[in-house]
Parts: sequence; structure tokens; C-alpha cells
Amino acid sequence: MTPPRDRGGFSARGDRWAVATPHRDASEAAAAAFAAGGNAVDAALHAAVTLAVVYPHMCGVGGDLFALVQNPDGKLVAIDSSGRAPAAADPDALRAAHGSSMPDAGPATITVPGVVRGWDAIHDQGAILPWREAFGAAVEAAEGFPVSRDLAWSIARRADELRSDPGFAEVFFADGIPSEGDRLVQPALARTLRILGEDGAGSFYAGDVGARFVDGLRALDAPISTDDLGGHTVDLLPPLRGRYRGLDVSVTPPGSQGFVLLEALAAVERLSIDPDPTGVDAATLARILMAASSDRDRHLADPEAMTIHVSTLLDDGHIAALCDVVRGALDGHPPASTMPNIIRQPNVLGGPYVPGDTVALVTADADGWGVSLIQSLYSGFGAGILEPSTGIVPHDRGACFTLEPGHPNELAPGKRPAHTLMPVAVHRDGNLVALAGTRGGHGQPQIDLMTLVRGFDLGLDPFEAVAGPRWLVGGMSPLRGEPWIEAEGAVPEAVRASFESGGFRVETLGQRDRAVGHAQMVRIDGATLIAGSDPRADGGAMAS
Repeated sequence: MTPPRDRGGFSARGDRWAVATPHRDASEAAAAAFAAGGNAVDAALHAAVTLAVVYPHMCGVGGDLFALVQNPDGKLVAIDSSGRAPAAADPDALRAAHGSSMPDAGPATITVPGVVRGWDAIHDQGAILPWREAFGAAVEAAEGFPVSRDLAWSIARRADELRSDPGFAEVFFADGIPSEGDRLVQPALARTLRILGEDGAGSFYAGDVGARFVDGLRALDAPISTDDLGGHTVDLLPPLRGRYRGLDVSVTPPGSQGFVLLEALAAVERLSIDPDPTGVDAATLARILMAASSDRDRHLADPEAMTIHVSTLLDDGHIAALCDVVRGALDGHPPASTMPNIIRQPNVLGGPYVPGDTVALVTADADGWGVSLIQSLYSGFGAGILEPSTGIVPHDRGACFTLEPGHPNELAPGKRPAHTLMPVAVHRDGNLVALAGTRGGHGQPQIDLMTLVRGFDLGLDPFEAVAGPRWLVGGMSPLRGEPWIEAEGAVPEAVRASFESGGFRVETLGQRDRAVGHAQMVRIDGATLIAGSDPRADGGAMAS
């Protein structure tokens, strides 16, 4: 799959509003919200609900959501609407069947979906338009829309597996494997979205939609219950912030992996390296990202279960120790030789990663509202189940747990898993200057770092920042085994050679490849709003 190379439709600027999403229909839904008198909160919500239909391999009603929302008074709020493991989850039974690793799909991986309550929380932050209006474009799309390039690729990739599920077989494969441009109709999902729009989020968490969804999953031996749905809550939190070269970078706190980005930026500044992802210090940057990601894999969990507070991972002493690890690796010493005691826990976060997973979108307006929102099914098409009566695909976020006894991220009833979703906001001198986010699984901190470096250190515009050549240590998966890097073919050969000489095995991808994520960015440059959408996806940047 070769994405387009030019910026046509992927870059826009205006003085009233801007939006970037991974699907053109979602960007148009956001633009329609602005045209109807809404603000950036309305636009984000309209885009998010639309993406739940037109990007069903990556997100949906059955997934989770994280967001950062800024209001005109300058207050930034982090929203965590990630779901918990069912009360009937049975770690011992899963260990007996699967050993120390969770299965990567199926009923046992389904946690409570948080996205609908997350939409509700975002609407409450300052939306102007009525809740029901956010569902109009999505319902219309569910009644039939053309399959995009990325969706067609994902369907073909998992066709044999998905066709074994009756719900998927009926909706997606009634006329064979759909190709790009074919019309996809999701009638049950259209009915569900109409109900959600008219009756609100409670119709899922305490109403008939949720009851039917649970009944369908329990018929497949999923342990989820209506009590689990009814107990879901959204956390409104202060964002986690780090300082980088005159910028204040904000992310969602744990259970989000956002702190990995802050660790890596702090190490870049401490080591005074050139942070250009295709520059002379690219191999050092890779070692920094590897060390910071290792912290995630050892420690990230439901914040109630973490044994190391995130502030410890971000303090000067720990960043200094992380830099020592990087220097030791570059000098040929085993990285663990200089690791402080607090990071010697087994590295066993989550299970195998199936590409597909996640959407990010960003919106901003001239009144000072701004949103970075990420929602996800985790793996492509989530748990691999489409519940027929509701049309909802549940996520497989439970695959992010481990079954390793004693690990902070060990599966337990009512517990939230370690989470990959991590929206980003950037301020300078107290003013919002950028919103960013990306698809990319466990590689999200790496992609966001490259986006910010290109946008601020290198002075590139948002399109150039999200479209530039990328590489990922460990791909989109948790780190495992020997050090390795997936690098796009557009990464210069000299940089790939520096990785190899630095001890990394390198796998070369296509010139511009979906395997390194779909990033989105809006810059606020005084009175000008500039949007950039990743050409690796099917989206668009729009502004006025």
C-alpha cells in the first residue's frame, strides 16, 4: 500500500479553525460542526463519532478514549475513559490456558468500552451544539460509505480470521472481500448510533444497547456483564507536563504511556544531541527511545497498581540514570549494567500487537479551544468479534495485561490495563502552540517525539512534521528480544547504516508506510492555525 506523496488535502491553514484527522469524512464532519456554529470541542466530537463508522478497523463504540481539552481560559484537562477488566475476569484460568501472556484477541481480551462515556465527557467540557448532532454524519455513513484504502488493506489482511465470526461475515463479507471504493453498510451500527444520539451515553452503560451488547458477548463466553458497563467512570485529571527546550509538553498521565515521551525529551536535552530523526545522532536517539520504552514495559499499569510513581521516572536522578544507560549501550556495555534498581523489574508488558488499532484527531479554533483526542480498538478490528444486534466491535485492550504474577500490570478483576493512547499538547510561555497525536501502538511516544522535533527544533510546518520519514524501535509492539528497528525506505541509507553499527537489526519498510503510524498536528502560530494530516492515512487537514 503506497500512500500519496504530495500535500494536496493534507495541509491547511486559516484564522478561524483547523482540524486534522485520518479520514476525509471525519474532517468534513468537523468542518460541518464549525459551520453550524460549534467550536473545536464540537468539531472533535463530530469527527470522533464519524471515525467510529468509517474507520471500523481502528476505533468504534466498543473501544477506549483519551483526550486533552483546552478551554479559552487556558485550562488544560486530561480525560481518561479507559475501561476496566470485567469483575469475572479469571487470571488463573487464563494462565492455565496461555501461560504468562494474554491471548491477543477473543472474548477474554474484552474490557469495558470507555469511548461513549468519553465522548460525553468531552461534550461536557464546552460543546455548543446539542449532543445528538454529533451523530448525524456517523449515522449517514453507517448507512453506506465507500471503503477507504487503509480499511480495504486491513480487511484483506485479516479476512480469513474475521470471516469466521458470524457478525463480521454478515456485515463485511456478504459479497466477498470488499475492495477500496466498495460500499460498506452497517445497519445495526446505524441503529445503535441513532439511539446513542437520542438517548445519550446512558443507553449504552445502563440501557438496552449495552444489555444487548453484553448478551451477545456472553454467548461467546466473554466474562463482561451489565454491572461492569454500569460501573464505568471517566477520570478528569491534571495533565502530566515536562519541559523541553523552552516548551511545556503535556500528555495524559498513567495508565497512559505519555510519560515515555517526556522521559525521552528530557534525555535528548540532557545529552545535548541533535534530535533530528534522520540526523547524525539518530542511533543515539534510538537508544534513548529504547531505554524510555523499557521503563514503560516494566512499570506502566493502572495507576492504582503502579509500584513506582511516575514522578520518580521523570525526576532528574532517573533521567540521569537513563542517560547513563544510553551512553553504556553506545559504548558497548550491556544496558542493564547501569540501570538503577527501580527499573529492574521483568519487561513483560502486554502481548503481541496486531496493526490497525487507533485514530488520533486534533482540532483548534480562534477562540482558544483545542482538542487532541485518541480512540482505539487496540488491535485491528479489536477482539475480532462483531456483536450482531448492536453492530459494535469490542476492543481487545485486555491483551495489554500480562499474566506474569506480581507484575504491576498483571490482570485482575476491575483493573485497568496499561494503555498506549497518549494525546499531546504543547505550550510556550503559557500559550497553546500545538496539538498532536498519532496511531502507533507502543510506538506512539516515538512518533510524537519525531513530530514535535520536526515541528519545533527543525521549524517544519505540520504537514512536513507528520509526513517526514520515520523509524520505530521495536515497531509498534512492546520491546522484545534483540534491539531492532523498523525504518521506512525514505529514511536515508546512512541513517539505517548507523542503526546497524549501533547494534540494531534493521527491517526496511515501504517508502512511506502505515506501519509507522498515522500522525496529526495543528500548530497555533499567533492568529494563524495550521493543520497537517499524515498522508499515510486517508484523512485530510481542513481550516478556515
